Amino acid sequence: MAILPLLLCLLPLAPASSPPQPATASPCPRRCRCQTQSLPLSVLCPGAGLLFVPPSLDRRAAELRLADNFIAAVRRRDLANMTGLLHLSLSRNTIRHVAAGAFADLRALRALHLDGNRLTSLGEGQLRGLVNLRHLILSNNQLAALAAGALDDCAETLEDLDLSYNNLEQLPWEALGRLGNVNTLGLDHNLLASVPAGAFSRLHKLARLDMTSNRLTTIPPDPLFSRLPLLARPRGSPASALVLAFGGNPLHCNCELVWLRRLAREDDLEACASPPALGGRYFWAVGEEEFVCEPPVVTHRSPPLAVPAGRPAALRCRAVGDPEPRVRWVSPQGRLLGNSSRARAFPNGTLELLVTEPGDGGIFTCIAANAAGEATAAVELTVGPPPPPQLANSTSCDPPRDGDPDTLTPPSAAAASASASAKAADTGPPTDRGVQVTEHGATAALVQWPDQRPIPGIRMYQIQYNSSADDILVYRMIPADSSSFLLTDLASGRTYDLCVLAVYEDSATGLTATRPVGCNHFSTEPALQPCGAPHAPFLGGTMIIALGGVIVASVLVFIFVLLMRYKVHGGQPPGKAKASAPVSSVCSQTNGALGTVPAPPAPEPAAPRAHTVVQLDCEPWGPSHEPTGP
Repeated sequence: MAILPLLLCLLPLAPASSPPQPATASPCPRRCRCQTQSLPLSVLCPGAGLLFVPPSLDRRAAELRLADNFIAAVRRRDLANMTGLLHLSLSRNTIRHVAAGAFADLRALRALHLDGNRLTSLGEGQLRGLVNLRHLILSNNQLAALAAGALDDCAETLEDLDLSYNNLEQLPWEALGRLGNVNTLGLDHNLLASVPAGAFSRLHKLARLDMTSNRLTTIPPDPLFSRLPLLARPRGSPASALVLAFGGNPLHCNCELVWLRRLAREDDLEACASPPALGGRYFWAVGEEEFVCEPPVVTHRSPPLAVPAGRPAALRCRAVGDPEPRVRWVSPQGRLLGNSSRARAFPNGTLELLVTEPGDGGIFTCIAANAAGEATAAVELTVGPPPPPQLANSTSCDPPRDGDPDTLTPPSAAAASASASAKAADTGPPTDRGVQVTEHGATAALVQWPDQRPIPGIRMYQIQYNSSADDILVYRMIPADSSSFLLTDLASGRTYDLCVLAVYEDSATGLTATRPVGCNHFSTEPALQPCGAPHAPFLGGTMIIALGGVIVASVLVFIFVLLMRYKVHGGQPPGKAKASAPVSSVCSQTNGALGTVPAPPAPEPAAPRAHTVVQLDCEPWGPSHEPTGP
């Protein structure tokens, strides 16, 4: 009991428990400088030699600078939970890939710098979540494509967009037109060849537009340009002025640029590149009367054309003018023709009717128009009756009407029913209604599949097929906007297994993935063998035999001639026979009496002479006898 008072006396001396300490901040990444003593928090890592975003970042930071490093990719987890980040700089790294949703948690971000990297495209999900973004700097990359929905989340807040020094040939102009608060738009040093009319008409707050050093030959009039005064330099310009820069473009100074020439501007460095009469001249020094256009003239058109029903027909029309005329076609019924399921119009003035019908015949009108006027030309098309059908298994010796064994023909009902049992026994992949082989010939087949647009991020299609004669797979890569493909390298009389795959980018992993669209099983038609002409190997063997016969006959004739000559000369070569012949007899004339001349010694028997000499009043003569006197 005496111990209890002692404990009560010592109890006040026990130290009071300390209050709970706040959680310690994350350590500063190595080779970085962190401002964590006062708000706002900053993490500064410029030129630190980083290969990736440091994982130990303080998620409360409001400023993160990672410029001048070697970061190659931005992953989904790198910037997760950094909801208070206001400024992010990733300039001058080696970034090639930004994962979809990598900035999804940065809903407070105001400025994003991605300039000086190696980005080649910007998809719809890569900037998702940046609902308060005001400054987006993407200059000095390798951008060749910008998705239409890439800027959707920041379209209402974006004030500064820099796309300069890239490889952009096209832009989503409709998406750019929705940037109602943008003040500065940098499109300079790209590969833009045209700007659609009215592309900037809704950018009421636009103060600076830079389109220098592109491939623009003309700039269409825009309500924004005519509403505001244009100045070449921002210095000294009023707040409502629009600064437009378009130097370094190959401007074609014709009547389409008169509107720009009439605007009041300060001196600038724009110059004309064409036509030849104005090439190299200072744009603002060319008078308005020199900006002229030439009306179109039709230089070539198709002659009257006749085709059988069911076959394609191509109508051609060419025109020249300044600017280059646009060619359109009008049907015999007065309808303006364009791309449809039965017709295809090309920019070069060609109209292709994929399948003609008897009602398509008549006079088609080609209209070539430009800013200076229009010209017309008529092309007559006659559609005759369809050709008689060609049986694939016919034994006739007549070749097909087109002379093309690869002509595509729809499979007949008889052929389908005859091969139904054989196809049922095949062990290839099952036929899918999504992938169909609607037409096929001896060495060609038309493959069709449904549109796969619901698949996000689709890049292309892949066709895989192999024949019944081998197991080697053949691959074909098809653009993403296609839904059919014509195979032209097939072998006749074979069965093929074919599958179509969709290649897309997986938004979860950022990697390329494939999804099967469907498969099909089909057979090609046997090739027709015309029986009128012999095969090439037969012709080659016949020629060799004939040539050999001629050579043998020539050798036999030559040998026969040599034998005959040998027999004529008495079994001796002709040269020796001539050397052994005696001296020919000569005739001598006397006074009417025949002198008696001693006969020379009889020579040795010699071979018979080759000819006979008839002697009239003649006697032998030799070098040792003299003629006798009377």
